[in-house]
Amino acid sequence: MNLLSLLALLGFAAAVVAVRDSPSACSAFKPTNITNVALTNLPTYFSANASVNISNEYSSIDVSNLPAFCRVELTITTNTTAGSFALTEVWLPDDWNGRVLTLGNGGLAGGVTVAELGYVAVPQGFAGISTNTGHDGDVDDGSWAGPHNDNAIVDWGWRAMHLSVVAGKEVVQQYYSTPANKSYYLGCSNASPSLKEVQEFPEDFDGVIVGSPANWQTHLRGWSIHMNLNTQPSTSPHFMTEDIWDNVLAPEVLRQCDSLDGLVDGIISDPRDCAFRPETLTCSPGQNKSTCLTPDQISALHRIYAPYYEANQTFVFGGYFPGGETKFYHGLVGKKQSKPTKAYFQFMVTNNTDWTIHDYNATLLQLTDELDVGQSNAINPNIIGFVGSQHNGKLIQYVGWADQLISPNNSIYYYETVHEWTRANTNLDIDDFYRLFTVPGMNHCHGGFAANAFGGVQQASNNNPPLSLDPQHNILAAIVKWVEDGIAPDNFTAVNYNSNDVANGVGFTRPLCRYPSNLRYKSGDPNSASSFECVFDS
Repeated sequence: MNLLSLLALLGFAAAVVAVRDSPSACSAFKPTNITNVALTNLPTYFSANASVNISNEYSSIDVSNLPAFCRVELTITTNTTAGSFALTEVWLPDDWNGRVLTLGNGGLAGGVTVAELGYVAVPQGFAGISTNTGHDGDVDDGSWAGPHNDNAIVDWGWRAMHLSVVAGKEVVQQYYSTPANKSYYLGCSNASPSLKEVQEFPEDFDGVIVGSPANWQTHLRGWSIHMNLNTQPSTSPHFMTEDIWDNVLAPEVLRQCDSLDGLVDGIISDPRDCAFRPETLTCSPGQNKSTCLTPDQISALHRIYAPYYEANQTFVFGGYFPGGETKFYHGLVGKKQSKPTKAYFQFMVTNNTDWTIHDYNATLLQLTDELDVGQSNAINPNIIGFVGSQHNGKLIQYVGWADQLISPNNSIYYYETVHEWTRANTNLDIDDFYRLFTVPGMNHCHGGFAANAFGGVQQASNNNPPLSLDPQHNILAAIVKWVEDGIAPDNFTAVNYNSNDVANGVGFTRPLCRYPSNLRYKSGDPNSASSFECVFDS
């Protein structure tokens, strides 16, 4: 049974639209008449099960189990006057399902997401597109943006994505001699460009999947500093060691809130129900400070879990939810928060390499909002151009309740602003075009003690593939079914593999509920998704 037959059997609409199975067809392929687009290298053909070992500063893949495909590498001039450019790749499977899938990047990264092209796009029959966003660099490196490298910043913010989609679609049409039937997007974290596409270039995609998007860059960076200063420096009275986070705070959060969904399993299914009281850990006279919390630490925790407003009452960002404490230390104290944020202000906002997080204030927040460097904010709640009757696009968003890098409140905030705008200005029902799903226990994009495998990016490439490729288990198949068959997903069945590795077997399955519903345990096998239900509280 070939790949496309297997996908169809699993419920993934994947009829072969066009087949290119000749290495010579790939090596001889030269896309023509695409404005400001040139081949970076000659196309490379990979036969089925050939060794695919490709890496860049952001992403890598080393496998020998992919179906046959043609790798096309492009250089796209993004500003002819400045001579700025982005590198983009289009992977063209022999057995093509007629669809294009664009894969997103994370953080400040500059590099084609070759891992997701290989683990997600090509195995499921999609022609895959990915860009380096106009620069080379890892997820935390922002030095490429300075000094005053405005074109590179705009490319990162949105332009490289848009131009890559336009060029990639034309490459697909020329290679297969027929245009793609539908265009999809899948990404997590720095999904600002995809939401910018939804808001400003609605024709680029028919269906979009975004996980925990950093779509409010100007406020995310200020919030990151606020959170970091709530825990730093290590000499401050409010500092909490990793041991306190893991072995004092996390167990108490679970003690207070784990059972709220009807099952004690180490996962807080809906932390909105958790009114966590850190005061229960207050140190008694003479108690070892490594086993309890001081008043300064408790005050810091209240700030960490609370919405952040500047002194002038400007709303900045929502706080963390209880339940991710074992990862919060690394998100708050480690470089995952401070390094990219510091780079953002040093190289994009202030152009001052001596700038530190201690220089941040409300005036700088106002400046970042005014500058919106790279036009990277994607917060416009009016997405009618994408979802209205003229285009009828669909948007699925997901977020882990235990996200340690971008508060889940950010996903809820954007969803609710779209909800409010739509109700106030149209007669449309948001459920007909935009659905948000929450993942209990999942960290940023993947990982955590959770049913965290459901077909999102960074999952299969981290040994966590979906349990099946059908629409109930695979979010990519679900958006295809919604766009092409009009059947919207109401929930998903996600899987947890023991130690977060498919090689260790299935640990448990859980439903992923559609916001604002809550996950509740009914009865039966606690390791089976059928023992749970999604409940909309009255």
